[in-house]
Amino acid sequence: MNLKRFLVVCLLIAASALSAHADRDAVQFGSNINVARGSSVQDAVCFFCSVNADGEVNGDIVVFFGNVHIAGRANHDVVNFFGKVSAENDASIGEDLVSMFGSVRLGENASVSKDLVVMFGALHAPGTVTIGGDRVVQPPWLFWGPLLILALVIVVIVREFRAHRRRQFLRAYSFPPKQ
Repeated sequence: MNLKRFLVVCLLIAASALSAHADRDAVQFGSNINVARGSSVQDAVCFFCSVNADGEVNGDIVVFFGNVHIAGRANHDVVNFFGKVSAENDASIGEDLVSMFGSVRLGENASVSKDLVVMFGALHAPGTVTIGGDRVVQPPWLFWGPLLILALVIVVIVREFRAHRRRQFLRAYSFPPKQ
């Protein structure tokens, strides 16, 4: 019985520690996250919505199926899936910028301290952008091209199989019908 009480106490302490840490995090599902100029949040995580950071984000920005707009500072990573990332002039990203299946538009004198990765999307960046690490850009046709070819092969196979079955079916009947 004492072991159960001990586990309950441990779980309550862990839950309170997590909720205390998450006070400055912004996590939304379907509602946009706006960080006003002069304010800050720790992490910004958004599903089916967008993050507009005019202020400072001290942690990571992670967005699924939405957009990221940075006018201030993002001190850690910025990760976006199926959306676009835009950074205003003089905006800074403290670590990595990763975009999957979306576009990235960086303004004049914007900076990414570490790596910039754009997978299956487009990068629009002027020459004044500073990237501290690697720049990796894979265009969308590298993903959609082979997928389209595979889809066309499947369509041709299904079409030919149906035509073959139709010919077998029609051979079984004499045409025109016997009288």
